[in-house]
Amino acid sequence: MIETWVKGTPDDNMPESMLVDTFEKTQRHPWWQARATLALSVLKKYRISPPASILDVGCGWGINLQALEKSGYSVTGLDISPQILGMLDLPGRHLIEADLNQEPPESAKTYEALLALDVLEHLDDDRAVVQRLTKLLQPGGIAVISVPAMPELFSEFDHIQGHRRRYMPDTLKAAFNDTGFTVRQIFWWGAWMVPVLRRMRKKASEGQAAESKTYSDYLRLPPFPGPQLMALAYAWEQQKALRGDLTTGTSLFAVAQRL
Repeated sequence: MIETWVKGTPDDNMPESMLVDTFEKTQRHPWWQARATLALSVLKKYRISPPASILDVGCGWGINLQALEKSGYSVTGLDISPQILGMLDLPGRHLIEADLNQEPPESAKTYEALLALDVLEHLDDDRAVVQRLTKLLQPGGIAVISVPAMPELFSEFDHIQGHRRRYMPDTLKAAFNDTGFTVRQIFWWGAWMVPVLRRMRKKASEGQAAESKTYSDYLRLPPFPGPQLMALAYAWEQQKALRGDLTTGTSLFAVAQRL
């Protein structure tokens, strides 16, 4: 079932056709699977256990949605894209079409926790969006938010996706100022990928990259055993990330609690 709060313009945030065209690729990509696994571990760390109610904000390709459902959570997916929601629509699944640039309805249900993974960087006013998210959480509820990290790594890959920015810990924390949240933890993720992205950006700046790439091109995986090695690298550093032991990464996670 798809409920509509307020319609928006998906292409203002991330090209809708790109979401649809890469649906199958993301389902198999180690990065999305590892991020979903990490998000579930964060919920467990903060004692948000099944069958708690979870809102998956910017549910996109549905990878987090599926992981939450499989783990036994009562989950609702929210996205601005009617096309992607149509692809995710299944009997018994609750989905919401909504534009985060606009206020949720006063009648909106509140949840015990929410995920907003790689959402804020697509929106012009991240602090206003974070403030709206408080209205979707119960008092004491937990928000798990991830963003791309390190402005120095901003590249054509970000531009194609509709990213406005990449973050550092202080700029991510600033998005929570005066929003009704208290930040419990900020941690890095994807440290092993930093030199990889630096090399990619250097090649592009030297004109060694292809003149024009699509998002699908960037998602192309190396041959066996490349994907398996990527999955192992993410699994190896997951506990380090959760403990806050990493000092760099391609992503940042924030865990915040509604006051």
